[in-house]
Amino acid sequence: MTKILKKGLLKRIHVNQHNVRANKKDGGNRPVFTVKTYKENVICHHVDFKDGTLVNRPEKPLSCGATVWIETRDEVECVI
Repeated sequence: MTKILKKGLLKRIHVNQHNVRANKKDGGNRPVFTVKTYKENVICHHVDFKDGTLVNRPEKPLSCGATVWIETRDEVECVI
């Protein structure tokens, strides 16, 4: 299943390290990406977009605690 997040809306793409570690440990197939907007969080296995910025901001993390993420206003395609 694919979900398209439209162009214009700020999207932040995170890697869920807990799922990466759990998949490595038990061979699972948990989705490891979260695409966050002000309206929703989309959890997915694969993310496609054309234009974005990789942000590293340890001095001012997001409210979720993330210090590294990708930001884009481009259209994002999420494979769920």
